[in-house]
Order: sequence, then structure tokens, then C-alpha cells
Amino acid sequence: MAELDEGLKQALTIGREYYLNKEYAKAEPYLSRVAKEGKNFADVYNMLGVIFHDQGQFSKAQLSFEHALRINPHYTEASLNLAVTYNDLGKYAEAKETYRKALSTSSEPGQELDPFVKGKVANMYADIGDVYASSGAFKAAVAEYERALAMRPTFMDIRLKLATAYRDLGDKVEAIKQLRAVLTQNPDHIHARINLGITLYSQGSPEEALQELDAVLRQEPGHARATLYHRMIQDRVQQGGEPAKTK
Repeated sequence: MAELDEGLKQALTIGREYYLNKEYAKAEPYLSRVAKEGKNFADVYNMLGVIFHDQGQFSKAQLSFEHALRINPHYTEASLNLAVTYNDLGKYAEAKETYRKALSTSSEPGQELDPFVKGKVANMYADIGDVYASSGAFKAAVAEYERALAMRPTFMDIRLKLATAYRDLGDKVEAIKQLRAVLTQNPDHIHARINLGITLYSQGSPEEALQELDAVLRQEPGHARATLYHRMIQDRVQQGGEPAKTK
């Protein structure tokens, strides 16, 4: 490891402290000073990459993460950060390959990934799922969201995205299953309950849909979306306009 003189040691200490407190603008000049002195500390380049990424300077972030990996090819956090940055730059093939390498070097055979890495990987899968979903490739989106949840089953935001993808794919039964799973984890999750009500109605179960929306309105009286959907479904039921049951 490169030796630091007292001035650079102090710069590194101050830079790291600002970085850990997420005061990135203050951290950058101290960390950049260490890097400019030619001191090859992989974590310094990783921190600079995170700072540049936070500033929206994705190309500079890419170069920083790549530098960190030249110093330490087994630096899992830098690999995952680089994969996210490639994804933000539209370099999807590079993102996928970097992610694959990160997985292969993050643990020995038979060992579990640590929770931090699992969370990072889950969010990466979800990001890829978002790309597929936004382009209408719902089957591919479902596959990515399910891979994310295999890593982190308790990430409710990803399970909500999975439910939406299933619904858009036409599989209302699976969408309802996923929404109920979110509500089992958090019964007060208003967004999930509203979406459950909408999906139940589209499946042909208006009475169940109204029950879910009633639950939202008991929790938050006057909720605008829940009130609107409740009125709409109730009017349709009264007019005999119940949707036909679908899958």
C-alpha cells in the first residue's frame, strides 16, 4: 500500500468523514487531492466515483470505478457501482458483464453473498426490469424483478413493480398474489392496497375491490385516488357494468 505523508493522511481522513456523512461536495476536493498525488487507493477512487455519479457526471464516475478495479479487480462494491453507471450510460451489455463478474468474485463457492451486495444486486436487476417494462417487454421485466426478489424478498417496491408487470402482462391472478404479499408484509401500504383494488376490479371482482378501497379510506379518509376509484367502481356496479372475469 502506498505511504501517505501527514498532509495526505489528514486529507484522506477528512475526505472519508465527509463522504460517510454524504457531504459529497465537501469530500471531493480532499479525495481528489489524494488521487492526484498518485496514491493508488481503490476505495478513494470508488468514493470519487460515487460522488461523480451523485452529481450526474456518469462518464467521470465510470473512469473512477474502472480505476478502482484496476487497483483491486476483486473490489465488489466498485464493480457493482460501475455496473450501475454503465446502465445509466446506456451501456447495457457492459453493465450485465460487469455485474456477472462482480457476482463471480464476491464470494467463494458455497458461500452466501453479504446483505449489502445482495441489496445492490437486487436493485440492479430491478433497474434492468424497469428498462424492459418501459419498453413494453413485460415478460422480460417479470423475469428481472423475480431475480431481484430472489436476492431481497422483502424489497416491497420491487414486488410492487413485479405485480404491475404481471398485471400489464395480463396475469391478474399472479399480480393479485404479489400485491397480497406486499400487504402481508405491510398492511398499511396504501399504494399496494389501491392497486389491489384496481386489479381485483379488472379481474371481475368488484365487491372485493370495493372492500380494499374501503380499507384505504378508513386508513386515510378522503384519499383522492381511492375515493375516485371507489366512486367509479360503485357506479359501474350499480349500472350493471361489472367487468367479465379474466385470468
